[in-house]
Amino acid sequence: MKVTGPQLLLSYDFPPMGGGIARWMGELAKRYPSGRLIVSTGQFGEGGLRDQHFVSCIDRLPVRSSRLRSLPGIVRWSRRAGALAKRHRAEFVWCGNLKPAAYPAKWVKSRVGVPYGILLHGGDLLTLRHQVSRSYAKRRVARSLLDSAALLVCNSGYTAALCRSVLGDLGLTAHHDRVRTVPLGADPEVFRPGLGTGEVRRRYGLEGRRWLLSVARLTRHKGIDMGIQVLAQLAPEYPDLGYAVVGTGDDLSELESLGRVLGIADRIKFLGQVPEADLPEVYNSAEIYLGLSRIMPERVEGFGISLAEASACGLPVIAGTSGGIPETVEDEVSGLLVSPEQVNQVSAAVRSLLNDRLLASKLGAKGRERVERYYNWDRVAAELARLGHKHGVHAPLPQPV
Repeated sequence: MKVTGPQLLLSYDFPPMGGGIARWMGELAKRYPSGRLIVSTGQFGEGGLRDQHFVSCIDRLPVRSSRLRSLPGIVRWSRRAGALAKRHRAEFVWCGNLKPAAYPAKWVKSRVGVPYGILLHGGDLLTLRHQVSRSYAKRRVARSLLDSAALLVCNSGYTAALCRSVLGDLGLTAHHDRVRTVPLGADPEVFRPGLGTGEVRRRYGLEGRRWLLSVARLTRHKGIDMGIQVLAQLAPEYPDLGYAVVGTGDDLSELESLGRVLGIADRIKFLGQVPEADLPEVYNSAEIYLGLSRIMPERVEGFGISLAEASACGLPVIAGTSGGIPETVEDEVSGLLVSPEQVNQVSAAVRSLLNDRLLASKLGAKGRERVERYYNWDRVAAELARLGHKHGVHAPLPQPV
């Protein structure tokens, strides 16, 4: 008789940790059928107090998440993952990222016999390509981890093409058939148009202006500096226009300085790390979403979850033609695609939507429709659950060596 156990997710990034990968992992833990996913992760903040809100079982090692990247942490994680896989007769193991999660996953495969798949994001592959071109030892490790994986799941067609290229660099071209593409999404029930924004506007100082909005880490590849330059160019035409930025990062002081130099510091609101509960209302407080990410060494937007969230809220999106963004935003359908390095081009796109509210509304409505129809987390979780089941073990597991 066939045995079908739950799937195991090993993830360094997991709520309440911030960032797109943690958001993805948290959504899987919410949306897998009850009892069908076990998440193994580390300690982070007050995460243990929030784990009860997930339908999936969250197994936190008594180790800080930051320690899971160390050799002792990997050893401890590997033993714990092996014990979970054996006890629950897991059918498949998912790695939330290549490193460090693939190390314990490979250990589980070798000791317990459960196959694993790796979720890939874009920037991680650029980093890997850089590393393996300069280090023989890292090349051997990367080749071993990818060679042993049953599936390599990418968040966009761009990331999938990059993955195949990296496999070629490693001499693993025969593994191209292991690459799958599962585009990400947003939650259309949480992120939706028409929400009341009065309280959020008062709390974050967003009253009295028309807002451009970005939700991103404050790092150069996210293109916040371009958004500031666009605001400076349009400021004389639109005296009530402002730019709200949600997120934290090392570039905050540099971006604040840019705003002062351009004479528009009073029109920029750096909102910091906004609680998830406030994000839908913050999106609804804006008129246009800017996602001007650019490709940089070891940095790229593989998909752009915030773009999908903005669309879910009915916002028209202006986004850069880089990485996987052109797959997330359909040009002249759900938004406008522009060169993220051409300030005049971006300004023209913003101007067109500020002046033509019918067009802006049409693009926002189509973006919302795309999220409802396809770019949503329910579909992502269902696709991954099917892939894990198809490539998993469905018979009694072998005894560990």
